[in-house]
Parts: sequence; structure tokens; C-alpha cells
Amino acid sequence: MSFSFVRSSTFAGAIAVPFVLLLAACASPPAPPAEANALPPPPVVPRVMPVEAEPRAPATQPASLFTLATQGPVAVILSYADKMRPLNGADLSAEISRIGDPGDSPVTQMQLALLLSQTRVPADLARALGLLQRVIANPSPEAQPLHPLARALAARYVEQRRVEDDRDKQAQQARDSQRRIDQLNDRIEALRAIERSFARPNTTPAVPAAAPPNTGKPNQ
Repeated sequence: MSFSFVRSSTFAGAIAVPFVLLLAACASPPAPPAEANALPPPPVVPRVMPVEAEPRAPATQPASLFTLATQGPVAVILSYADKMRPLNGADLSAEISRIGDPGDSPVTQMQLALLLSQTRVPADLARALGLLQRVIANPSPEAQPLHPLARALAARYVEQRRVEDDRDKQAQQARDSQRRIDQLNDRIEALRAIERSFARPNTTPAVPAAAPPNTGKPNQ
């Protein structure tokens, strides 16, 4: 009798142990892997220091290309002329050297003509007129919108050249007149010196006349 009770208790305990283990496994969630818990470090963002960009030359700014594409070549020339107007002689020479040979580009030819017209050198003004004549004679679609402006500038430069030629002639005539006046003043001063020498009294004491030699014979 006692043997059957012990056997039934052992059997019941053997059955209860797996259920206890199963409940314990369900109650405690599995630990996540270590790699999943470790978060990656935040990326290091380099500090960007603001740097002031070096200004470009007025003729090389992309705005001129944008203006050419949106408003046409006339707007490009007017904007360029407005930027070049306050330049001094050294800056004008540097910009002329930068452009160099304009080739067959009407826009570049007119830009160079604007620069040459500001140097106040007659040879440069004549060269500017030649460049404008090339633009006026150019029948290409790129040059045709520039023809009215080129003709207006050419007429203005012709008048400017005439005024400068008249000014140079007047300056030369003034120099010639001043030189003749100086020569006449020198001659007048020389004549006055001669006149003063004649009018000056003779203050040199008179030398007594020597006694004539006695050529007669002595009295006897």
C-alpha cells in the first residue's frame, strides 16, 4: 500500500517538473544579444568655418552670363559699362590686358571699345571706333541687337575725337603763341638794354691832351 503511494507521488512530481520549467521560461524573456543593445556612436560633424570668397573681376562674374542668357547682349554691355566707369588708369590697363584680343565676338569687341574710350589717349579712341565699326558691319544674329547701341557710341566717339582734336590744336596754338611772346619779350629787353647804354652819362674823366713837342730851334 505504501509502495503504490510512493510510486504515484514520484510520478506526479516527474510530471510537474517540466511544467514548472516551461512556466519559468515563458515568464522571463530572452536576453537580447549584446550587439543589439550597443548603439553606434553619433557621427562627428566637422566644424565649418566661414570663409569670405575673393571677389571676381567684374567681367568674369557669372552674372554677366546670366544676363546675356536672360536679357540679351545689350543689357550685358550696359551693365559692363556701369561697372567700368569708376575705374582709374591702372585698373583700366589691367582690364584691357585681361581682355586681350576680342576676336570676332561682338560683345567682347564692344566691351574693349568701352575701356579704350576711357583712357583719354587719341590712339585708343581711334581703336575703339574701329571696333565699333566691326560690330556695326557684322551681320550675325549675335551682333544685330548691338547695332543701334554701337552706332550711338560710334557717333559719340566721333564727336569726342573732334573735341579732343580741337582741344589739342588750341593747346598747341597757345604754346606757340607763348613761345613767340617770350621771344618778343627777349628782343624788347635787349633793345632796352642797348637804349640804356646810350643814355647813360659818360663819367670817365677826360685825359688831358699831351703838349705838342717843341720842334722849333732855340733862340740864339
